[in-house]
Amino acid sequence: MANNCAAVAFRGNRAAEQVSSLPIPSKKMPPPPIDLDYKPRFPKNYKPGIGVVGCGGIVKACHLPAYQQHKLNIVGVHDINAAATEDVCEKFGVKRVFSSLDELLACDEIEVVDIGTHPAQRVEIMAKAVAAGKHVLAQKPLALTLDEVLPVLAEAEKRGLKIAVNQNGRWAPAWRIATLLIQQGVIGEVAGVMHLFDKNFLGTPDVFDRVKHFVIYDYSIHWLDITRCWLEKKRPVAVRARDWRTPNQPPETIAPWGAWIEVEYEDGSNAMIRSAGAARRHGGHPFWIHGSEGTIRGSSLSPADWVELELDGATVRYQLDTKWFVDGFAGTMGELLCAIDEKREPYNSARHNLLSLQLVLAACESADGDGRRIELKPIPPAP
Repeated sequence: MANNCAAVAFRGNRAAEQVSSLPIPSKKMPPPPIDLDYKPRFPKNYKPGIGVVGCGGIVKACHLPAYQQHKLNIVGVHDINAAATEDVCEKFGVKRVFSSLDELLACDEIEVVDIGTHPAQRVEIMAKAVAAGKHVLAQKPLALTLDEVLPVLAEAEKRGLKIAVNQNGRWAPAWRIATLLIQQGVIGEVAGVMHLFDKNFLGTPDVFDRVKHFVIYDYSIHWLDITRCWLEKKRPVAVRARDWRTPNQPPETIAPWGAWIEVEYEDGSNAMIRSAGAARRHGGHPFWIHGSEGTIRGSSLSPADWVELELDGATVRYQLDTKWFVDGFAGTMGELLCAIDEKREPYNSARHNLLSLQLVLAACESADGDGRRIELKPIPPAP
């Protein structure tokens, strides 16, 4: 760090470190925004019963640990594979294991259902949960198509029920801080976003390796989702994408590791996601957000996550006290519970997530056409 650096650390939930290594301009820079409450939030007096459907790896690694950490009321779980539920009661403080989905949905103590299954089963389970009068948190990607999920959303809205999507990346600490800075107008108008997957996909579980366009459809959905949040006020008009096998990809793997996705916006703004796929070592997922008044850069899901804000030649680096895994999963459930308690739509509502789903489906369609430009049509209104 250069000798003229000013280094000031602010600890805790509202934290930043000024680490400028650039000359400070003569004009006085406004105080950096430090008061950023980026951690998951939960209602003070509302602790509904939660039922979890699906007890696969991600549920045991992230959902249940996050809920246990925040002392949520996990009434019970169900999985069609009984072996998957064997140790959840002792390990995570779950009250009971339900023998069937219908039994779980019939439990009056359960108000919220967390659906952690794969997309092919997800919409049908959502529909049954809504019919049983339950609020829903659904894993991502929300569905296989837009058309199949729209009637379920309409029925939930008719019944006054909330459906949220587990876009847990929205509460990844570096991304959450970036979102709050953009929402406060700190970097002005966002004109460009770039993401890089500086990682190797070696070791991807077989269930994901068999997903067509895995890196685009299942993995990049988080990056597409957060990008549309950062460019919230702008209209995307087209998507292009390609994926390919990297030279060092093992022959027994199925899903390509290399990929890029480009999103064009009506006003000329642009977003780009690129998967190196074949990185020798895992460097993380660096990102850049370019605004008319400043730049935000950082990295998520890295060995050491970070985020910094550059304004007028001075840089503010924020200290991160949480991690995407598992705090992001606490964030999605916490936001749904707060929305129910406060009688409003959750930030991660399924209705809001439809654009993210449309973008990822358009990217898959483009990849099928070797990068063909796919124009985005208006999302159909609720039936």
